[in-house]
Amino acid sequence: MDEHTPQIIKMIAASFGAVTGYLYGGWTTMLNALLVLVVADFVTGWIAAWVRGELRSMKGYIGIAKKVGIFIVITVAHMIDGVLGDMHYLRDAVVFFYLANELLSIIENTGKMGVPMPPVLTRAVAALQEKAGGKKDDGI
Repeated sequence: MDEHTPQIIKMIAASFGAVTGYLYGGWTTMLNALLVLVVADFVTGWIAAWVRGELRSMKGYIGIAKKVGIFIVITVAHMIDGVLGDMHYLRDAVVFFYLANELLSIIENTGKMGVPMPPVLTRAVAALQEKAGGKKDDGI
């Protein structure tokens, strides 16, 4: 490790902080949870497709593009929040929506793999949907 490496690491960390602060209003616990669920959904989707013999490169690329799209929509919601008074209501509602969506997708993917799902997780999806402003769906 040369003498400039610590400065480069600090510069990258500061840049990441500045970008996330601008795009999302800071990196929150909800965004962290969403990032984990997005990665878990992609991985479980990939495994489910592999198990079922349906693995296709183009579907994987489209899936990655959709995951990037999630964070773009959150950025837009944050920008609109700024116009409306910077209370993060819209951003948080959008994040709750995607948390529920990703959790539901993980449940579906693991079901395709034959993994039993605890009912508490399906109830968590309903709770997240309610926080996002959607109606509760008892059919989950």
